[in-house]
Formats: sequence, structure tokens, C-alpha cells
Amino acid sequence: MPKRKSKTEAEATSPSKKQKTETDATSPSKKQKTDADAKSDVKPPISLEEMDFSSSASTKTGNAWNKKFISMNVNGFRAFLNKGGLDYIKKESADVFCIQETKCSDKDIPVDDFKKAGFSTHFLAGDKAGYSGVGIIYKDPPMSIKDGIDVEKHDDEGRVITAEYEDYYLVTVYVPNSGRGLKRLEYRTKEWDVDFRKYLKELDNKKPVILCGDLNVAHNEIDLKNPKSNKNKTPGFCDAEREGLTELLQEGFIDTYRHIYPNKEQAYSFWTYMGNARAKNVGWRLDYFLVSKRLEDKMCDSLMRSQVMGSDHCPIALLMAF
Repeated sequence: MPKRKSKTEAEATSPSKKQKTETDATSPSKKQKTDADAKSDVKPPISLEEMDFSSSASTKTGNAWNKKFISMNVNGFRAFLNKGGLDYIKKESADVFCIQETKCSDKDIPVDDFKKAGFSTHFLAGDKAGYSGVGIIYKDPPMSIKDGIDVEKHDDEGRVITAEYEDYYLVTVYVPNSGRGLKRLEYRTKEWDVDFRKYLKELDNKKPVILCGDLNVAHNEIDLKNPKSNKNKTPGFCDAEREGLTELLQEGFIDTYRHIYPNKEQAYSFWTYMGNARAKNVGWRLDYFLVSKRLEDKMCDSLMRSQVMGSDHCPIALLMAF
């Protein structure tokens, strides 16, 4: 994903400072501003206490939602908690929270704090300390929990957890970034995407799938602020990455947000820390809820929690009626 600067491999998320495409993508000059920029509907930050997460959403046939799923790339779980993350989790009160880029080991998770709040947890760290990692925080225990996708070259990075429930599989994923200079683009598109798509198809043959997480791709031009300056230059908006998501959708999955809001502009889930991008709403939609097509009639709403802070990503929400 195009993001933070750092001197580790995890930094493979944004081009170098010498590459002008990233600057173009995140902090356009005053001369580049348009009427659309001036009319941006970016809202000023509000406190967590002021936020209202209630919803009267229902299915097309009028069934009210009864399951709430949240997904968020926290960009370091310990840092997220230090910024009030547990308070947000309590207030949102979802049935399941799916967390990506935890950057910590299991021993760093304050399990007792979650238990007191009524949640159980399951986290998966990668072999490399401080890199990648995913987790789920849930109220009702799943029937089973599985780590990885049974492909060792992918699983050692700690990127996938699958929770099996009676009516569906819930999969949370932190998709590999193509990296600085696109050095992992071939691995990402020709190895990871292929194997992960196969894994999801195998699950979908058994029961419907809800997939969520940081997919590290803006699917279409509407899904990022500056598509022209980033196309085939910046990780997350290369043709091969976009085609990978298209192929997954063609296998029988729905992009829930675009299904409900096909023409909604300036709807992003990630903003680089550079150039005051979040305040300007110069962002990318990198985080998704995808569902098997046969769950379409159970969809109620798909939402961006753009005012929730604590990371360079915001949470996204899916409301379903089971």
C-alpha cells in the first residue's frame, strides 16, 4: 500500500522521495487544485464520543441487519491501542473485528482487557518481528479458526486467518504490497494472487465466504484521488494488481461497497501521513469487504468509518442479515 516512510522492508509501501508520482498523489500543489478539490466533502475530525455508529439498514426485502463486521489496518496494534483503539472497539461493538498489519506477537496482545470488554481474540504474527500480522476480535466463538492458506511461502508472513461459522467463512487478509520500485509485483500478482484466489474458491465450494482486509489495490480510477499519476508507477494501482481483483470478483464475489454505492466518489480508506493527505481527502480505497454472490440478499450496508482515527487507514464496516 502507498504509505509510511521507514527503513525496513515494511516500508515497501511507498515510492522513494525521488519519485514525483507519490508527491503528486498525496500533496498536489496549489496550481493543481480544481473546483472538485475545493468542494471536497471532507469533514473535520470529531471525538469518539460524538460519533454515532447506529444504523437502520436492512436488506432489499426489509430484513434488518443483525451482524456487524469491522475490518481495519491498524498500522501497529500496540500503537492503535495507545491511541484509544480499545475505546473505539467497545463503542463500535461489532460481532467481529478483523485487524491487519498488527506488527506484534501474541504476547503483546492485552487479552485480559478484551475479555473484560466481552471479546475473545485470535492473532497471527509473521516470522519476521514487527512486520505484517493479522487478528480477529470476536463476541461469539467461531466453529473453528485456521491460520494461513496452506502455502508455506505465503504463510510465514502471517497474512490470513479464516474463522468458520455455521452459515459462512470469514476470512481476514493483509495482501502483500508490491513494494518500493514494484520489486514484489511479480510475486504479488503471479504467486500470491493465484494461490489466494484458489484458496477462496475452495472455501466457497463448501459454504459462502465473507472476505475482508487490506487488499493493497485500488480497483478502479474512482477508488483513488489521483489515478493518472499513480497508474503502473505506485504499488496498489498497477494493471496487474487491478486485474487480480477483477479475476477474483469474476469467480463469484461481490465488492460490497461498490455494489451498494457504485458511483460514490472520494470514498477512501487510506491516506498517507505525508502532505496532510487525510485532511485534504487525498486517499485510496484499499480496504474491502467482498462476499460470495449467494450472500447478496443478506447485504444491508457497507460503510467507511472515515472519521475514526488511530491509523493511516480507517475502519470499514459490513452489516448483514443472517
